[in-house]
Amino acid sequence: MNRLSLIPLLLALNLFCIDGKAQTNAAIQESFQLTIQPTKGPIKLDGILDEPAWNTVQAVSQFNKKFPNDIGAPKKQTEVKYLFDDKNLYFAFKVYDSGTAIIRSLKRDIGHDGNDGVAVVLDPLNQKTNGFYFVVSALNVQSEDQLTGSSDGGISYSWDTKWFSMTKDYGNYWIAEIAIPLKSIRYNSENQNWGVNFVRIDAKNFEYSTWTRIGPNFKSYDLGYTGLMKWPSNPPASNNNVILLPYLTGGISEDKSTSKIETTGNVGFDAKIALNSSLNLDLTVNPDFSQVEVDNQVTNLTRFNIFLPERRAFFLENADLFAGFGIPPIRPFYSRTIGLDKEGNKIPILFGARLSGNLSPDVRIGAMNMQTGRKGNYAPENFSAFTWQKRVLKRSMVKGYFLNRENFISVEEEKKNPLDKYGRNAGITFEYSNPAGSFSYWANYNQSIKPTIKNLNNYAEAGVSYNGRNFGFVLDLANVGKNYYTDMGFVQRISNYDAERDTSIRIGFKHVFSEISYTLMPAKGKIGKSELTAQNYVVLNPDNSFNELESSLQLKTDFKNASSFNLSLSNNITNLLFPTSFTDGIPLPAKQYQYGQFRFNYVSDTRKLFGWVSEITVGQFYNGQVEGFGLGINWRHQPHLNLRLNAQFNQIRLPGNYGSTRLVLIAPRIEYNFSTQLFWTTFIQYNTQSNNFNINSRLQYRYKPMSDFFLVYTDNYFTDPLFKSKNRALIFKLSYWF
Repeated sequence: MNRLSLIPLLLALNLFCIDGKAQTNAAIQESFQLTIQPTKGPIKLDGILDEPAWNTVQAVSQFNKKFPNDIGAPKKQTEVKYLFDDKNLYFAFKVYDSGTAIIRSLKRDIGHDGNDGVAVVLDPLNQKTNGFYFVVSALNVQSEDQLTGSSDGGISYSWDTKWFSMTKDYGNYWIAEIAIPLKSIRYNSENQNWGVNFVRIDAKNFEYSTWTRIGPNFKSYDLGYTGLMKWPSNPPASNNNVILLPYLTGGISEDKSTSKIETTGNVGFDAKIALNSSLNLDLTVNPDFSQVEVDNQVTNLTRFNIFLPERRAFFLENADLFAGFGIPPIRPFYSRTIGLDKEGNKIPILFGARLSGNLSPDVRIGAMNMQTGRKGNYAPENFSAFTWQKRVLKRSMVKGYFLNRENFISVEEEKKNPLDKYGRNAGITFEYSNPAGSFSYWANYNQSIKPTIKNLNNYAEAGVSYNGRNFGFVLDLANVGKNYYTDMGFVQRISNYDAERDTSIRIGFKHVFSEISYTLMPAKGKIGKSELTAQNYVVLNPDNSFNELESSLQLKTDFKNASSFNLSLSNNITNLLFPTSFTDGIPLPAKQYQYGQFRFNYVSDTRKLFGWVSEITVGQFYNGQVEGFGLGINWRHQPHLNLRLNAQFNQIRLPGNYGSTRLVLIAPRIEYNFSTQLFWTTFIQYNTQSNNFNINSRLQYRYKPMSDFFLVYTDNYFTDPLFKSKNRALIFKLSYWF
């Protein structure tokens, strides 16, 4: 069967795959409604609900079990009350529980998994396209995230804003009081109907429960499953809010290769200007990201670069507007191309501006301009981006973008490489999701513009997915031309390294990705859910000749005691187009290779103070063998101390003169949280593949909400020769939120 013929087959399957428990958001909001009430006096956040205004509110209760399955009722119930005044939204959770709360850390933004806590989901436009997720643990540790309405439950964990909370334990229950400033979120002050949901994370019983009923195949924060929060009149406007975040840095660094010692000092600021309650202007002058945690290093056994996440705060708010095009291995926009070189070293950013938010309930826009300075061989560059989204139908959108990178190189530099002068990209995408969120379709077309390039400079993609209660599938087709350049993006497979000629050659490709999964959720027994998944990834050359096949069969089982295991069998057929090196021996010749691997992964009970993860990989690797072992050990003395050790050992053994190599990655981490305001983390990474031994120690003191003092020490050594010093630095950063 021709692979393209699978599309109508799967489209036809749409007519027969009906999720009996799936509901439209309109139907859910018919059943789950509340009317938020104004306060009749001030609310003090102290975990004591003694203000008279709380007695006027009818609490929502009777939460529905969500995870590990939705069978039966939650072991412990939760109640929520809600109020507002002209500045804040207020929520009060009464959480029925007893015993010592499970808290992984007191560190802010630690996330919601594995901690006893509660959360508020807000969709101020009630359009299922973007929203907010505010989480607080039983010990008042806060996390806040931005949400997108993608069918996979899109979320940005690194977004930050100011809000307030307080918790108090009463023995058989605990209270969480939350105040969310209206100026901290974006909304339409003329819209009286907001989407809302409440989430309970019961880590002790390994359960998630939600106010509305959400199937186990969707995230607890899915915007398609919110209830309705009605305002008695238009919400208070939040116009003309200006937030200023100045900073001061200083430090000393030493480069061992030159024995040069430098002292630095810097000032700059960020500003957030609310043009109206739903549209925000962000400005930055001389931004500094020295406090950002280092990337987690990984062992790369592939022929291609690894996609690393963005960690810099300026690029994270409304990041989906810019980064939500393409799929993870093919991204037209990738913010790490701005202000970072290919090795992740900093390029100075002089200034930047970003406009983002809603022009109307159905239209979102994003506009960005960033200017970098000169550093070494990197000339000053200007990066511009414009994006828009238009909501159509119930839960679908049309969106487009235009990107421009302008390089201020000299005439001589341009003559040497004319492609460096500029790079421009444009594209349009249609994303459809049915009201229940179970079916999704997408199609996009993307064009790149470079000097002298006239053809093979586009990328097109189309796909379909179904996410049912038990059954699911994904089919994605893509075609990438060899001259499709993304100066502001990331394309994983287009550059192919020729080890004999020591050069990279651009080769376009087509891919066909398919996945079928089936999930069982037994009502009784020790298993929470078990999922069987089959995947196929076929890569074709531009002339439709075969390039690569990756097939796998995977079984993942989650137990009700919070442990899990994963078994996977894979088969790979790779047609190497160029000689390729994985060791110090001679490169593997360009020919076809077939090899299979077995992988086993086990995660112990995540609720216990001592936990561990292990992974074993054995099998073939091209014309040789690979053995891999991974171990993660974690011990906590909650809630203050976390000790973690991750280690990976991989050995590749190829026949004859092709060589062998042993790759070692050891990453211990020590985290001590003195309080919910003072944190100290030391992260060590020993990586033989990158020949780097890194020590990063960071002290953070949040002396006021969103105002921080950082003291960071970093030290880098070679692993071969061991402990030969590369460089070290000690810096501080002081910021203040006005």
